[in-house]
Amino acid sequence: MRPPTIRDVAERAGVSKSLVSLVLRGSDQVRPEKRDAVLRAAQELGYRPNAAARSLSEQRTRTVGVLLNDLRNPWFVDLLDGLNSLLHANGLHMLLADARLNRRTGQDPADPLLELRVDGLVVVGTLPDPAALGAVAERIPVVLAGSREPAPPGVDVVAGDDEQGARLVTEHLIGLGHRRIAHIAGYGAVGELRRRSFEATMRRHGLAEQVVVEPSDMTEEGGYRTTVRLLSRPERPTAVFAVNDIAAIGVLSAAEELGLRVPRDVSVVGYDNTSIARLRHVWLTTVDNTSHEVGRRAARCLLERFEGAGGPGRVQLAVPTLEIRGSTAPAPTR
Repeated sequence: MRPPTIRDVAERAGVSKSLVSLVLRGSDQVRPEKRDAVLRAAQELGYRPNAAARSLSEQRTRTVGVLLNDLRNPWFVDLLDGLNSLLHANGLHMLLADARLNRRTGQDPADPLLELRVDGLVVVGTLPDPAALGAVAERIPVVLAGSREPAPPGVDVVAGDDEQGARLVTEHLIGLGHRRIAHIAGYGAVGELRRRSFEATMRRHGLAEQVVVEPSDMTEEGGYRTTVRLLSRPERPTAVFAVNDIAAIGVLSAAEELGLRVPRDVSVVGYDNTSIARLRHVWLTTVDNTSHEVGRRAARCLLERFEGAGGPGRVQLAVPTLEIRGSTAPAPTR
């Protein structure tokens, strides 16, 4: 038995093939009763549009490539959920690619997605060379999400306000009486913004001489190794601000191994408010950088570019909040 065609749907609904096409494309030029008749007929017949044929006729694939810096980072989950919710509502589908894996094979990270002729590209996280996206942006709309790297012309940037988020953390710890505060820093523009804001806030409170910054690779293992060094000092810090939640988990592990209790002996703060931070046995104080909202805004920027909005790239910063949980407490008296 042959599968139903668009002609069968038109006959069942009592309309023309062109009107069925308009309905399936989500056009708002169709009267509600006609749209309902077409959708009902398609459901009754079990009709599924031929995506390949539609792509040829529209010269669009209705897909959006999403290039992730690292699939292992749980922070991306909420961002992708926000991104996909708006794309899906507009009839678009996501195709994911791992930039780190592609770099290991010597391939340009965006190439696999471009070969599939995606209609647009969303780059999530920090890439080594965002300027290379300039050539891609000349062909299709490109949005950087969750990254603060300098963007090529015509590329929109949507991210959290990292300076404000780091300031919230530092002022929270200072307000709890902590003076010896260490920051486990990260890399890229995001890591730099958080570090600089931490240092500036400490200076504003007259604590410039108490500033301790240690670089890390933003992994759990990196956070662990760095914290072992920090907490083994004679004048160990009473609080540690990690650049992200993953590194903060390493901080918690190191403190436990060294016989220190969190938050009685040392307070710990992460960044990103991932699902890990919300686990009851972790219950990490962290910055919620509204990753779901960042994803939705990134999708909106892309949709506006699809609709013909040109002009220079824009930078949109979502407002972060501090989620105070069980890993911070007043500084110990000793």
